[in-house]
Amino acid sequence: MKRFMTGTAVAALMALAGMAQTADLKMSHVRPQDTTIDKELRAFAADVEAATAGDVTIRIFPASALGDYTTVQERVSVGAIDMATQPAGAGADRRMQISSFPYLANTWDEARAIYGPDGPVRNVMAELYQAQDITMLAAYPVYFGGISLNTEAVHPGDPSQKNGIKVRVPGIKSFQLTGEALGYIPSPIPFSEAFTSIQTGVVDGVIGSGAEGYYASFRDVTKTYIPANTHFEVWYMIISNASLADLDAEDQEALKTAAAEFEAKRWTVAEEDQGTWEAKLADELGAEVVTLSDEQLKAMSDKIRAEVWPVVLEDVGAEWGQGILDQINK
Repeated sequence: MKRFMTGTAVAALMALAGMAQTADLKMSHVRPQDTTIDKELRAFAADVEAATAGDVTIRIFPASALGDYTTVQERVSVGAIDMATQPAGAGADRRMQISSFPYLANTWDEARAIYGPDGPVRNVMAELYQAQDITMLAAYPVYFGGISLNTEAVHPGDPSQKNGIKVRVPGIKSFQLTGEALGYIPSPIPFSEAFTSIQTGVVDGVIGSGAEGYYASFRDVTKTYIPANTHFEVWYMIISNASLADLDAEDQEALKTAAAEFEAKRWTVAEEDQGTWEAKLADELGAEVVTLSDEQLKAMSDKIRAEVWPVVLEDVGAEWGQGILDQINK
């Protein structure tokens, strides 16, 4: 009897040891279903499921279905949501504003050096996420930002002029200051409320997104698009440390490898993608896409760097922020 019980116990332990550890992860993002990021994340989820032989499945929740991105980041931090691919929320740590620092990059090559693998902003953002019990799996380059208006532009290329147009900006100081410096009246409004705010006339436009974002979420209220290159938009694929720890070592490695491949592919198509969406705003929606000269873009950049950068640096910590800028400009 004793030998029978021991054999059964050993067999049971062996069976348990051989069983695959499975995980069903929830992934949030901010765009509607069937947009570019939604399709790319669904392809990523399929790659992860294949690479882990079905051990890890990822369910995609588009259109901020699990909450505004700032709320989602907080919930990922405590393990209430597993994953997200979205902008960084600076509510938990003001230093995260460094990711959306205005006019930090001027070209796609500069953007990749700053935000791509081993870039100075990429590295520090990984550290800031880790302090919130979050692991960054990938950076997702989106576009250079612009300005969407539900009205005609006023002095679009002259930042020295006030235009009297009220625009929604994210609740991030750098965007508020940028809007003001470019002549607008900024109003911090959550992303989830932005469309209704334009539709009802609370504001007449948006700063904080780019051509793809305006086409995806504001197409019915975009009459004018100004490609002002206000900031370089990069999102981050993040996962709760608790959710990551629940995966065995092999599945963790497969997830990280798939995320690296996801990012690498995005860097090859992002610039062309931006041009495609700017053309769609004009050709499909009939929006006026304002042409800005290099001199006008430089005037905007110079003003923001002179007036906005010092204030944002104080907000994130002057010594800390300047150290990152020094890495970029060396």
